[in-house]
Amino acid sequence: MINSKLLSEIIFKRDLSQRKVAHHLGMTEKTFYSKMKKGIFDSDEIEEMISFLEIKEPMPVFFPNSVTQQVTNSEEIFS
Repeated sequence: MINSKLLSEIIFKRDLSQRKVAHHLGMTEKTFYSKMKKGIFDSDEIEEMISFLEIKEPMPVFFPNSVTQQVTNSEEIFS
């Protein structure tokens, strides 16, 4: 699940709207808002947003739980 709050902040900082991002991705605003609320985007949508929004560090935005889980699992392995 993505970090929708962080993604919204990035969109705002780029002086864009969610509407503009939705249109860039080729989807309706309603679809984009729904995906933001659910926190789920397809991998090609994520890839396009990383490029379009010039996101330098995508992991905290698009894979926040995966990163935490990997670190936790790594710590358990090496304990």
